[in-house]
Amino acid sequence: MADLTVGDAAPDFDVPRDGGDRISLSAFSGRPVVLYFYPKDDTSGCTKEAISFTELAPEFEAIGAAVIGISPDSVSKHDKFAKKYSLSLILGSDEDTQVAQRYGVWKEKSMYGRRYMGIERTTFLVDTDGKIARIWPKVKVAGHAEEVLASAKAL
Repeated sequence: MADLTVGDAAPDFDVPRDGGDRISLSAFSGRPVVLYFYPKDDTSGCTKEAISFTELAPEFEAIGAAVIGISPDSVSKHDKFAKKYSLSLILGSDEDTQVAQRYGVWKEKSMYGRRYMGIERTTFLVDTDGKIARIWPKVKVAGHAEEVLASAKAL
């Protein structure tokens, strides 16, 4: 489990993505990257979050920022999710949870008294030098994409 803090180098990764390609953090070297981890495709909070980032995609693009969502879902689930909601962001598939573990967001959770491992909804803003500029742990979806955009614009 990583305990990443602001100023740390963001761990690189290389995972399959929606559409069948692969995505790595290093592919965006020199650009700001919004890396948001979410639990599961097509669930209410995750869907709202993805739609919020998609709605702001032109503004992220205007400042050269890439938006990458990562969950343990498969590429085929990502493809269905992206198509169903016309998502315009990159969805990385972290089925073995290695990326989530490197970023310290694979945590023990509890629901209805049952304990299990899962993604703690967390967003990282990576600056143009590949360093973590901001971390939002335990994200509440409402207004989150707007807050991330404001921070990305301030880089």
